[in-house]
Amino acid sequence: MPDESTRAARLLDAQAKAAELFAEIESRGLVAPGAGERAVSDSIRDLANELFGTTRHWHKRIVRSGPHTLFPYKENPPDRVIGEDDIVFADFGPIFEEYEADFGRTFVLGDDPVKLRLRDDLPEVFAAGRRFFESDPDLTGKRLYAEVERLAADAGWELGGWHAGHLVGEFPHETIDGADVESYIAPGNSTPLRRTDRAGRRCHWILEIHLVDPVREFGGFYEELLDLG
Repeated sequence: MPDESTRAARLLDAQAKAAELFAEIESRGLVAPGAGERAVSDSIRDLANELFGTTRHWHKRIVRSGPHTLFPYKENPPDRVIGEDDIVFADFGPIFEEYEADFGRTFVLGDDPVKLRLRDDLPEVFAAGRRFFESDPDLTGKRLYAEVERLAADAGWELGGWHAGHLVGEFPHETIDGADVESYIAPGNSTPLRRTDRAGRRCHWILEIHLVDPVREFGGFYEELLDLG
């Protein structure tokens, strides 16, 4: 089993590759009006393979646009064509050298001021959630979820899912911990986030910010490592 400094370095390296992938998505204009969500997802998959030789993803690949951005992870809406004045988010979990990345970003096509505000609020809420995590060494998943929910409401949005993040680590963590609420930043998790897992390894976390506007029928998404970086 690798030591903790090696695990942390590999998780950060996986995230850096995911960030590079998403920068390339934007520079190549893969998220564009007239493209179907599934086609964009397949293009991102192929790009990850082109850039890094990555062919595996630990969770389903998600590209959602318009009203589909309201749906939580577990839903599987039908394919949709991206519009001219749309909002789109991508959530990918590529595996790099047996370490999971989990990275999500939001793209706004056009100049709708509310969609642009949502896109810009996402990293701000993430950063405030991370500061709250850093301020309390005994913070539980329940308390961090409540704080993220408060931050969302203060910004004028609602949270779009039952949790605000999860464990991340060596592949495959989902099959080991996916049904356990203590693996999530969620109202039901009263355990400290800073702890060791069943194998005695330090727990590392992804913070997910899924903000939605149910009235206007769109949302946005932003996620990356919470406790590293």
